[in-house]
Amino acid sequence: MYDTIIIGAGMSGLAAGIRLAHYDQKVCILEKHYTIGGLNSFYRMNGRDYDVGLHAVTNFTAKGAKKGPLARILRQLRFKWEDFALAPQKGSRIAFPDHNLRFDNDLELLRDEVRREFPAHVDEFDRLVAKISDYDDLDQSSFELSGRQILNETISEPLLIEMILCPLMWYGNAAEHDMAWGQFCIMFRSIFLEGFARPYKGVRLILKNLVKRFRSLGGELKLRSGVKTIHVDQRHAVNVELDDGTQLQGKRVLSSAGRLETLRLCSDTSAPDPRTAGQLTFIESISVLDRQPESLGNDDTIVFYNDSEKFHWEKPAEDLCDLRTGVICSPNNYVYPDDQGKLPEGVVRITTIADFDRWNGLNEQEYQLAKLRWYDRSVAASVQFTPDFRSYVIDTDVFTPTTIKRFTWHDNGAVYGAPDKVLDGTTHLNNVFLCGTDQGFVGIIGAMMSGISMANAHCLRD
Repeated sequence: MYDTIIIGAGMSGLAAGIRLAHYDQKVCILEKHYTIGGLNSFYRMNGRDYDVGLHAVTNFTAKGAKKGPLARILRQLRFKWEDFALAPQKGSRIAFPDHNLRFDNDLELLRDEVRREFPAHVDEFDRLVAKISDYDDLDQSSFELSGRQILNETISEPLLIEMILCPLMWYGNAAEHDMAWGQFCIMFRSIFLEGFARPYKGVRLILKNLVKRFRSLGGELKLRSGVKTIHVDQRHAVNVELDDGTQLQGKRVLSSAGRLETLRLCSDTSAPDPRTAGQLTFIESISVLDRQPESLGNDDTIVFYNDSEKFHWEKPAEDLCDLRTGVICSPNNYVYPDDQGKLPEGVVRITTIADFDRWNGLNEQEYQLAKLRWYDRSVAASVQFTPDFRSYVIDTDVFTPTTIKRFTWHDNGAVYGAPDKVLDGTTHLNNVFLCGTDQGFVGIIGAMMSGISMANAHCLRD
């Protein structure tokens, strides 16, 4: 009998497991995949290591900071700042036709850029920042308000609104077109008030330390152990049955599989409405260069680009991908101290909105040809906003919505889960709770914060 069974060995599940094991709970983490990390994982191909999903760790604060999600995670999991070894960004950019807003880990740069590009609207920007500072993360009713509506009430320049929304939606919005006000505030804080960083050795460093700590505290981690059914009796989960028929008993279950995916596992529920699943998923191309991006004139850490004055955030209407907007990440362009962790080869990662159903419907030959075609097209779209690196490419890879589904098991390969979040993590069962993206926090730091918060709220009270 376990105190807590955790479904999913991503960042939220691992963080929750550590938190509970610190209090001598008997904890088992079940992972359907053969490796850990979920979306934020890694793989090796042709002698090179690749991160999956990691552009940046948001919510960065410098060593010694006492406030903010990163500082709280370090305290709650009893890690030192050096255990994550984060290098801050050099600087990033929001790029629209004829307009650029640069930003780094100090809000003043973005404010100066708003003054430069939109001098008549800097006071409106300041009012927006004040509203965000006043927002209560635990207010479910305010969370669901329309972000676009509040922005329109605060800022009178439509283009500035679109430019602010672009990076926030790209890095943490599961809904199409609009963004919940609560999610907007969370992402604004994590990107503009705190900022970007990257582990010196990539995401594997964080994952390695999380697993090592969990196991050192007596936690059990079972890979290739997918959950087939959560057996229910009178609104109570009585056991968890694995794909191989093994049954495990626990006092409670904490699931990072996603709300719909968790409901589908429960023996007392009919299949949830698939129309409520998230629709936003991506392809990502990885280009390895024979030189550093900086030598080509690319010193941006991340570029969020859009090819018109209206930012379009929606599932592609007619094709496998939508090239109107994207993200360019150069993991070389972080401030690595004394060259620690500096990548030996140049890397450029391009992220593009995609359609899961169309990708999933391809046969193997069509799939491989589509990867080649959309690599070329997504890179061609990106070099309108960054120096052209194509003649220096020595290796490539592409992962698609079906890859994301395989790593995360989210319906539609939805990177940020379902649009409707459950901030308190509760379900219809009295001992099954949610953590991870469908609870409301996204990104590496957000996912760990979700796991810790839900463990504290639901698994350490008795």
